[in-house]
Amino acid sequence: MPAVLCRLMMAALMLLGLQAPALAQQAGGKNIAVSLLTGAKKVPAGGAIPIAFMMKPKPTWHGYWKNPGDAGAEATIAWDLPPGVSVGDLRYPLPGRLVVSGIMNYVYEHDYALLAELKLAGDVAPGTPLPLKAKLDYLACTDEICVPESAELSAEIVAGAAGNAVVRDARFDAFEAAMPKPLGADGRFVVENGRVRIGVPLPAAMVVIDPYFFPLEYGALDHGAVQTVSRNGDMLIVETQAGSNAAGLAKIDGLLKIGEGQGLSLTATPGTVPPAGDPIGTAGAEGAGGIGVILAALGGAILGGLLLNIMPCVFPILSLKALSLAKAGGDEMAARREALAYTAGVVLVCLALGGVLLGLRAGGAAVGWAFQLQDPRVILILLLLVTGIALNLAGLFELPAISGGSKLASAGGAQGAFWTGALAAFVATPCTGPFMGAALGAALVLPTAAALAIFAGLGLGLALPFLLLGFLPALRRRLPKPGAWMERLRRILSIPMFLTALGLAWILGRQAGVDAMALGIGAALLLAFGLWWVGIRQGRPRAWLPLAPALAAGLAAILIVPLEMPAQARVQGVLQSEPFSEAKLAALRGEQRPVFVYFTADWCITCKVNEKGVLSRADVAQGFKSRNIAVLVGDWTRGDAAIGRFLAQHGRSGVPLYLYYAPGRDAEILPQILTVGDMAALGR
Repeated sequence: MPAVLCRLMMAALMLLGLQAPALAQQAGGKNIAVSLLTGAKKVPAGGAIPIAFMMKPKPTWHGYWKNPGDAGAEATIAWDLPPGVSVGDLRYPLPGRLVVSGIMNYVYEHDYALLAELKLAGDVAPGTPLPLKAKLDYLACTDEICVPESAELSAEIVAGAAGNAVVRDARFDAFEAAMPKPLGADGRFVVENGRVRIGVPLPAAMVVIDPYFFPLEYGALDHGAVQTVSRNGDMLIVETQAGSNAAGLAKIDGLLKIGEGQGLSLTATPGTVPPAGDPIGTAGAEGAGGIGVILAALGGAILGGLLLNIMPCVFPILSLKALSLAKAGGDEMAARREALAYTAGVVLVCLALGGVLLGLRAGGAAVGWAFQLQDPRVILILLLLVTGIALNLAGLFELPAISGGSKLASAGGAQGAFWTGALAAFVATPCTGPFMGAALGAALVLPTAAALAIFAGLGLGLALPFLLLGFLPALRRRLPKPGAWMERLRRILSIPMFLTALGLAWILGRQAGVDAMALGIGAALLLAFGLWWVGIRQGRPRAWLPLAPALAAGLAAILIVPLEMPAQARVQGVLQSEPFSEAKLAALRGEQRPVFVYFTADWCITCKVNEKGVLSRADVAQGFKSRNIAVLVGDWTRGDAAIGRFLAQHGRSGVPLYLYYAPGRDAEILPQILTVGDMAALGR
């Protein structure tokens, strides 16, 4: 029977079932049991909770995905909701494949949950009972028979006060874990000679198991046709027979299975797709690859974090490390305590940043590593914090948590080390150093637990030197003995901190204009005046009171700092360039012209070192001109969704990223620390 005819018959049977549920009951009974679960019993006004239809098929029976394939039907739902309550569309977990008599079905042969989001209006009075009623119609099938079934379900929640925390049902953690994760980058597809080729950006280090693309739209692909999957660099290529509607589609939505129970949701739009590359085996051939790629990414993150300690964007934080190490002296327990506290600060901040990043990407935002530095308010907070640390190092006032004062010598030392580590992680992660790019790129498509382990590995690598010195007395004995030199070192090391503050003020001006820079410098001056006054009163009761007006002024500055990018033209550098866009890149490549593309941000110190030390050289510019190399620059200072997606397509989650396109060839990813020799070799 043709697939289309079979599908129409299934739809007719489904319609009959909707009109006569009693007949369906007689035909097969409840073959898929359904229950309605709410993610919490109380919902704050203006808040939201997840809800779930828990589906439990009997043995040999199955339900259907949103696109059921060549046969079957998706579930439909009718709500009866009280005023102020709304429910979003159903979300489906990754389905399985079932072929019956040559017909491909996308099904669930085990317990599964369909999720939706319930929202409560802000004007619902606390304590209001809110009864929920739903009628779910669905199709239950075996290999031989299909029965339309219907379930009338109800539940009740209570409105809570606005802003109250939601006590969530722990079962929903497993439901969410089964949902596909957003890829965060667009794929590309092309239809040629009756076949569809889809390019999915996925880091080359990411090993997939038994990959398969589930199209969301019926008719996009031929469901029953064989899919061949191959790897071409950082692009996964899925090729199969085109469906009846493929030629007229403006996009193809779907899920890419990358492992057992693991899937990525994505949208592919028309565009250039590389040719097929190295074939990818089945689950039996690559079953050991899942843990392998996680371990490889974790190792890259640890090594990348370790190397961050010697990169320019981390050097200002080394002053705080040096002081903490010097304080430890010969006290074994104090050294270990500070090492563990410092490590905890670094790892927890990396985990927090990674968790927020994953949450934002799960919500559809195309953000990457160091996303926090795209907000001028964060830059202003760092400006004030670094200014205060620099003034402390310069001796303007004493802060026991940093300088190791007498009263808080024991507890204060560990506390100071923790916050020093937290600051190091927060400021030291704007740039992706060697080994970090691929590791963080892989983290964004791995399961949440594995991704967080990679972010923790990055923190561990960053803290590793300090941790080793704390636990290895032989290494610590190589440090100079404590003495008067420590005070001189403090004064000297205030210089890079002042330079960091100056750099942050410059970044603030680049992000939000000269008014914002003036506001930040003014707030920093007020803070300096307050700290100077505190220094004069040091040792007196309530010596910190003069700082209150300065802190209030700093808070006001943070609240009113402009957030919009000023309308101003960037000054053209020695290396003649144009703003990056994928359309411009495609046009230049279509002209068979070599193209150098680099992605930068004003808060990325590594980027600026490369630009000042290499890309601004006249001989580099002359070499590019003589070889007719076009230059495109992607500025990620304030974030850009298109750039974020393009970075993800190349397995990166941050800047810098340097690419070279030779005529007729795919991108070559260049080192993140550039040399004049690297640039001279391009195009030769």
